[in-house]
Amino acid sequence: MAKTAVEIAAAVRAKELDPVQVTREALARIAAADGVVGAFRRVRAEEALAEAAAVAERADLADLPLAGVPIAVKDVASVEGEYASWGSRAGSSTVSTEDGEIARRLRAAGAVIIGLTRVPELCVWPSSDDPDGTARNPRNPSYAAGGSSGGSAAAVAAGLVPIAHGTDGLGSIRLPSAMCGIVGLKPGKGVVRVPGENGWFGLSTHGPMATTVADAAVLMSVLAEQPGLANLTAPKRSRIALSTRAPLSTAPLPRAFGRAVARAGKLFSAAGHTVGPGTPRYNPGAIGGIVARWVAGPAEQAAEFDFRALQPRTRTHVRLGRLLASRIRESTRERWLARTEEFFAQHDVLVTPMLASLPLKARTWHESRWIANALPSLRVAGFAGLWNLAGYPAMSVPVGVHPSGIPACVQLVAAPGGEALLLGLAAQLEAANPWPRTTAS
Repeated sequence: MAKTAVEIAAAVRAKELDPVQVTREALARIAAADGVVGAFRRVRAEEALAEAAAVAERADLADLPLAGVPIAVKDVASVEGEYASWGSRAGSSTVSTEDGEIARRLRAAGAVIIGLTRVPELCVWPSSDDPDGTARNPRNPSYAAGGSSGGSAAAVAAGLVPIAHGTDGLGSIRLPSAMCGIVGLKPGKGVVRVPGENGWFGLSTHGPMATTVADAAVLMSVLAEQPGLANLTAPKRSRIALSTRAPLSTAPLPRAFGRAVARAGKLFSAAGHTVGPGTPRYNPGAIGGIVARWVAGPAEQAAEFDFRALQPRTRTHVRLGRLLASRIRESTRERWLARTEEFFAQHDVLVTPMLASLPLKARTWHESRWIANALPSLRVAGFAGLWNLAGYPAMSVPVGVHPSGIPACVQLVAAPGGEALLLGLAAQLEAANPWPRTTAS
């Protein structure tokens, strides 16, 4: 089985592993499997080998937290010598002359950017397909890997790379992580600060995707430029609320997803935490605010794209976004924050299912009409988006499995500043209830 990022970096720092050989092995796995998995839009084979060789010669090698670790980067980040397509043929293909902030942080930490992962157009949908391919779920390839960070999730779950970068505007890290059975963390608002970025009216943020909590923690520490987050510690005794009531849907929850919440509750109780039922006071206004931002955010970004060359579903989305942009109100977020603060005054952590339904099937969703994409998107993401609106940290953690082979994952939510708490609690779940790291496990 491929080594974890923590294991690779430790061995490279000790000069027990050659980062060039590590990169060659990752490239070989990609060449062997990605024709089926469809995780990558672009594999940087020659460039990655050159980067790995440069890492081996760095004077600060012994201090690099991601020394020689191959990483997949979501196709939205600026990388020198590449262009970010955002899953679209309607944008510019002019390559960047320098790294953006995310790529700079990854390279500074010693990571090797091995490729750019597939996303849906403008990162709108929970299925990462485009005219060139579909990111399939390694746990069951008849299902999509999710979106919008679906390519990143597929690359990690298939064992092609140990870690990946993602972004999360309304669940785009957590949903594909849950679908593919890996760990995905959406940090709180402002934790990963990138000058000039305010994606989807402040909903979106960068975060880590990994097969282990320790790997997620070290990548989180690099993205946030907070080295302390890499140090997993036993969490404080916490007041943990369990809820399976979806804020957005009355559709039946798959039983395996509800059982995963109950299982997590039992494990947390055994670890000494106070566990009981509890649900925030969800309100329709907050849900409406999410939907408005979901259409208006991409519409704002589409100004830089050729509208006529966008996919039909995206053109409809953009038109709706232009109509609703004037209805974006900060007061919507403030009213929801009042309710979240009320809830977290009584609880430290909320545990819910991560998915409200099974993932979408793997097919060419980009060829379907907007409504055919929108309805299943809203259904599957029912537990995710409110925490982007609040700006609270939230994390997807594997716990069980659905009869389809799709993992049954829980979402852990904490108040602002709770990233270390979530990582510590996730590590407790991992220790008490280990999950298969990859499909190659």
